[in-house]
Amino acid sequence: MSAEVQFTGAADAAEFPYKAINRGSIASLVFLGLALPGLMGTFSPMLVLAVPGILAAIVALRSIRRYPDEYSGAGVAKFGLVGCLLLFVGGIGFHTYTYLTEVPDGYERVAFYKLQAEPNGPDQPTEDALSIDGDAIFLKGYIHPSSGSGMLRQFVLVPDLGTCCFGGDPRSSDMIEVTLPPGESVRAGLTKRKLAGTFRVNRIPQSKDDFKNSMFYKIRVDQYE
Repeated sequence: MSAEVQFTGAADAAEFPYKAINRGSIASLVFLGLALPGLMGTFSPMLVLAVPGILAAIVALRSIRRYPDEYSGAGVAKFGLVGCLLLFVGGIGFHTYTYLTEVPDGYERVAFYKLQAEPNGPDQPTEDALSIDGDAIFLKGYIHPSSGSGMLRQFVLVPDLGTCCFGGDPRSSDMIEVTLPPGESVRAGLTKRKLAGTFRVNRIPQSKDDFKNSMFYKIRVDQYE
């Protein structure tokens, strides 16, 4: 009986040899999942995580091909490879198209950093800000949590999540006081906002509750997303 069991076990092992799933195959799926949020504008930099996913899948397929008796997971690696490639290429294409078409007619795109004073210099309106005073502009940013919760008609816009949530009190040139059209509001949150409206530089900096520094800039919004 013992000999028969041993023989059967040996036969089963020979018929169904154990193969470990290649780690690269699994890693490609992990990177695919991590890169998925990159399809959203707020997290677009995360698309770059698809690149190590592509490399991991390629390495895995090579290892499986070279050591077929030791590794499995070719199907997983191929799925990860195709998924990461489509996500990376498609995501870049999607964000490029969005960038080229998101500015409404009649508005000029302005990068927030052009409004920010030099980190080591005096905190004051920049020359770029003064040059667009009164212009119709389009820019993007985040609602500062101190603006309030729920639905907001007025809030303070800051350039990034670091300034918004982890940077302490934002400087005056890091903030824009935003006013939406009458009867309209947006929900507070960490979503990047797109605003189109008339930009103004306050001749006298304006103070605002819950903010240590005064406001240099304001924008009366016509369109938003």
